Amino acid sequence: MATQTSDLLAAAAPRTVDVVRGVADDQLDLPTPCRDYVVRDLLNHLFEVVVNFQDLAEKRPVEWAEKPDHLDDGWRDRFVVETDRLVAAWSDPSTLEGVSPGMGLPQTVVGGMALLDLIVHGWDLAVATGQPYRPAPEAVAELHALVEQLGPTARKMGVFADPPQPPTPTKTRTPDLDRLLTQTGRTPTWPQTP
Repeated sequence: MATQTSDLLAAAAPRTVDVVRGVADDQLDLPTPCRDYVVRDLLNHLFEVVVNFQDLAEKRPVEWAEKPDHLDDGWRDRFVVETDRLVAAWSDPSTLEGVSPGMGLPQTVVGGMALLDLIVHGWDLAVATGQPYRPAPEAVAELHALVEQLGPTARKMGVFADPPQPPTPTKTRTPDLDRLLTQTGRTPTWPQTP
């Protein structure tokens, strides 16, 4: 990634944190653009991302199979703390060197995956809960090449859906974000009305 990963994470994180803080308790069972996740599931997944990618920055193995429920007392504040730790974990330039032992991918790609999850799942949660969301433009711009690189494998593994038809550009839409969402198989105008 052309810009330091931690700088992009630092730009993206507060916007996703704001969305997470804005999720009301009575919204936890709402559907999201992630076809198999309701809001609660997606929040738990995002917790796992911000925690596990701290270890991945240090080239330590992580366990994705465990699915703990992070949404107990104080979960919004804990998400802020863990997200700050994620940014700090990637701030040492040496985190971008070499290949991740646990993921088998270059560390630069792994750092980009953390950024991608923050931005895309920030959008997922925002649209699911009716909140505004404007990701950091510099972070979105950096992710297009990564998503193109990961796309074929991610689609084969069911992580990304096939790209839908992109929406018609309007003055209120953000074409760069729409393109990124479409590349990951999301419909930027979600939810679709029948």
